Amino acid sequence: MNLEPSLYNGALIQFENIMIVQKRLSKMAVCCYLVVDSSSNSCAVVDPAFDTDQIIKEINDNGWHLTHVINTHCHADHSAGNAAIIKKTQAKLLIHENDSNQLHSIMNRIFITILGGKKSPSPDQKLKDGDIITIGKTSLNVLHTPGHSPGSICLYTKGHVITGDTLFVGHIGRTDLRGGSYQTLIRSIHDKLYQLPPDTVVWPGHDYGITPSSTIKNEIENNPMT
Repeated sequence: MNLEPSLYNGALIQFENIMIVQKRLSKMAVCCYLVVDSSSNSCAVVDPAFDTDQIIKEINDNGWHLTHVINTHCHADHSAGNAAIIKKTQAKLLIHENDSNQLHSIMNRIFITILGGKKSPSPDQKLKDGDIITIGKTSLNVLHTPGHSPGSICLYTKGHVITGDTLFVGHIGRTDLRGGSYQTLIRSIHDKLYQLPPDTVVWPGHDYGITPSSTIKNEIENNPMT
């Protein structure tokens, strides 16, 4: 796979007309992503929990048009910035149907407030497994990967998969929160993620590993948790 031009430390990879920009946010080692379709300058932001002014500035400085805010799951450390981003851009909010109600749960709203965010808007689209999200000419395939939460998703496009808190570099998401299940998570990883092409770049929801990104092949061979 040709990964040029690239900064293969998690910062940026461009592949064909798709550019993935990984942003390590200032709290909890959260990774937010900008998925840019270079043919149309359209983009989506995935899990914009914190540093929303910086995210908006990067979008504006590059002349990109933000069309979608996508949450890989409902937890506050991935959704606390939804309101701020959407207020400034009018982008559409997408989340899996099984996590959509928890986005507004009392506990989630409390944690969002603690983390400095505001109550998230309601989703414009409730996603299902197999849905296609179109960003310009780029298609993001929704993979429903429950286990960390009932509505956890990963986003796959040729050469890349954004894994949220399903799969980290060398580890997996926690399963002791409400709706979590270790057995379900392992099944999601093996049945969905480990069936992807081996050279697919893995973009995790937190920078917890020895590198900020990985590949499916590397995780199959070296992740001790799976």
